[in-house]
Amino acid sequence: MQSFLEFEKPVAQLQARIEELRAAGGACSADIEDEVSQLEAKSHELLVRTYANLTPWQKTQVARHPRRPHFADLVAHGFEDFVPLAGDRAFADDQAILGGFARLQGRRIMLIGHEKGHDTQSRVRHNFGMAKPEGYRKAIRLMDLAGRFGLPVVTLVDTSGAFPGVEAEERGQAEAIARCTEACLALPVPLVAAVVGEGGSGGAVALASADRVLMFEHAVYSVISPEGCASILWRTAEKAPDAAEAMKVGAKDLLQAGVIDRIVDEPLGGAHRDPVAAAVSMASAIAEELGALVGLAPSTLRRNREDRFLRIGG
Repeated sequence: MQSFLEFEKPVAQLQARIEELRAAGGACSADIEDEVSQLEAKSHELLVRTYANLTPWQKTQVARHPRRPHFADLVAHGFEDFVPLAGDRAFADDQAILGGFARLQGRRIMLIGHEKGHDTQSRVRHNFGMAKPEGYRKAIRLMDLAGRFGLPVVTLVDTSGAFPGVEAEERGQAEAIARCTEACLALPVPLVAAVVGEGGSGGAVALASADRVLMFEHAVYSVISPEGCASILWRTAEKAPDAAEAMKVGAKDLLQAGVIDRIVDEPLGGAHRDPVAAAVSMASAIAEELGALVGLAPSTLRRNREDRFLRIGG
């Protein structure tokens, strides 16, 4: 069952009409099929036109689509032999950040990323992708492990931000995020990050301080959510569309600013319409970027990584 966003209502109406005609089938199936074909062509054209002119706020909605592929989907369709590793060896195993050994087109890697979940039960279990300190400390542990074994690291970023609860602050949330960012910058092996949905605040940067930062075409990446920004500047979340516009959360603006290095195309109508194709596309792009980094000396990787971030906004 396809789930349509608010701005997709015209497409939804056409799809509903198509389903009605197919259900009415019967003896006049030839005539109905002809009309269905015309409506499908019109729906496709409308979808192309709609997604070619998305506003930053509409892109934010696409990035948050409930059926958008998350970590587990991308792993299942874009990577092989995933072996999950759990726990930070200090407090707990945070299910908002998952990670473990994997293979990407035959190359052994360490794969780490946010998982939001798909239904109510899994979203609660994964805390909607909002990691606590133990999640970032688990990521640090896995990156250290990758460094010792000489494995490239791949991170899949998809979070509205780190968990802001009192218990997270009590356990050192800010320190954990800072240490995780430091671990990314100090890695002696290649690190490629991909923003696949939402890239929100320090919760995203902690896994995205990489040699190469890729981003899905309709993903968003910003220092704060549009609603959070609007609440601070205008004292109302209703101004979120204006905030998204001003913040330039989209991939094209971020590529132009040097915040990201590459945009990965999504299937027409967003990754949620064809998660398998989206996963394969992202995995191929990551593999290409890793291929250009593997073999570089640790000192070169660290120096280039540092230079990359110092150039932003310069």
